[in-house]
Amino acid sequence: MYMSDTHTHSNTSGEQYSPEARDVIFTVPNGISVLRIISIPVIAVLVSKHEMVASLIIIALSAMSDGLDGVIARKFNQVSKLGQILDPIADRLLIFCSILALGIAHVIPWWVLIVVGMRDLLMGVLIVMLAQHGYGPLPVHFVGKTGTALLMTAIVLLIFADIWRNPATLTLHLVALAICIWGIALYWLAGFIYAHQGLGLIRNDNRQ
Repeated sequence: MYMSDTHTHSNTSGEQYSPEARDVIFTVPNGISVLRIISIPVIAVLVSKHEMVASLIIIALSAMSDGLDGVIARKFNQVSKLGQILDPIADRLLIFCSILALGIAHVIPWWVLIVVGMRDLLMGVLIVMLAQHGYGPLPVHFVGKTGTALLMTAIVLLIFADIWRNPATLTLHLVALAICIWGIALYWLAGFIYAHQGLGLIRNDNRQ
């Protein structure tokens, strides 16, 4: 996700923001992203009811569609500013709602939801602050990508481990919790990086 084209600033590392994004709404990738967002409550309900096999199938379809919309957007020149917003929103909602559902299903402790939710809340505040200065979301940092990937991996493993109850799945559950903790740590580290970049841009604007 990249900054809005209304400013021509680069980020603190000198990386330029994507010039290809267009002000279009009705594109195939955007439609796929909307379908991904619609599927998230379905996944959450299934997980909360311990319907783990069905939830894994929908998560797999969602993951495939996530890759597909990126390919379509690049190949057919359908990269849009809306798409750059919808895609990360879908990722954030999937993580938050899945963790909420796992908490309801008593698969993970509630503190995981609180810690992840607080980070997303702070990022939401930062996005609002940036929007007031004409910026869109900040470029995705590899730390954030890694944290998101670890959290998604942990969620899938936790769901899978809940299908059966035996020593092997108990071990898998513990491994998934460890991955989740590492993912949360990177998730917050990325949050601090985004906050540093975003507040730096705001300070620069205020000096002008």
